[in-house]
Amino acid sequence: MTATDSDAPATPCVLCFNASDPSGAGGLAADVTTLASATCHALPVLTGVWVGDTRQRVQLLPLEAEWIDEQARAVLEDMPVQAVKVTLALSAEAAAAVGALLSDYDELPVVTYVPELAALDDRAREALLEAAAELLLPQTDVLVGNHHTLARWLLPDWDDDRPPGARDVARAAAAHGVTATLLTGIARGEQLDNVLATPEVVLTNAAFERIDATFIGAGDTLAAALAGLLAHEAELTEATSQALAYLDQALVHGFQPGMGHAIAQRLFWADDPDDEPESQRSTSS
Repeated sequence: MTATDSDAPATPCVLCFNASDPSGAGGLAADVTTLASATCHALPVLTGVWVGDTRQRVQLLPLEAEWIDEQARAVLEDMPVQAVKVTLALSAEAAAAVGALLSDYDELPVVTYVPELAALDDRAREALLEAAAELLLPQTDVLVGNHHTLARWLLPDWDDDRPPGARDVARAAAAHGVTATLLTGIARGEQLDNVLATPEVVLTNAAFERIDATFIGAGDTLAAALAGLLAHEAELTEATSQALAYLDQALVHGFQPGMGHAIAQRLFWADDPDDEPESQRSTSS
């Protein structure tokens, strides 16, 4: 298939399935700028439109599954692709279509990110997660998401006195075919830990001090950075460590352009080195 042509360009191409975020905090805007930072070329496939701003997302308007499939197949047949990043910002039908498409290109590394889906009504959210578990996770190499979000989804009947650990969540993801799971936002005293795990072992982790701001789009940024590094054929644990370090610096240099939450500065490396970031680390969440 063209997607793995040996004449791949020096700048690897990463296929991104995501919605448009008008605030630019997340969505395809986050994918494109993050992948540019990783010296990758983004192939943005629109899956829907978020309605919202930097304060909150109030609605997701998903595109038809057929339109999403046609966008992706057009670029897959035209140019080599080295990795795929999927964000669950789409309908259940579209998630099924993306899963079916990726099964045709199962040699490509796939990073799937699970965002906060509070803007979806209960019925749409449950249908999406069911379709993703059945048809998209089997094609996923690395599942990325907040620890609580993934635990609620994959371990809804957890009844142990202790909260599920990284390996517990990774084990539940592996039952659906996921190779490794990257969990973020695990509270460790004054730090937030991020853990890459399989059912058998913790592959790597990185803890960072909390930042005195609330961000949107951080998860998209992390998942896109990881996909970009995998597109450069970086080993998974090293790619994860680099992606987490990149996200940390993007948040440290973050800014607040509107009346709501802060946004990661994904091009922080292009700033004047004499300009110190205004944001300061804090134990506040």
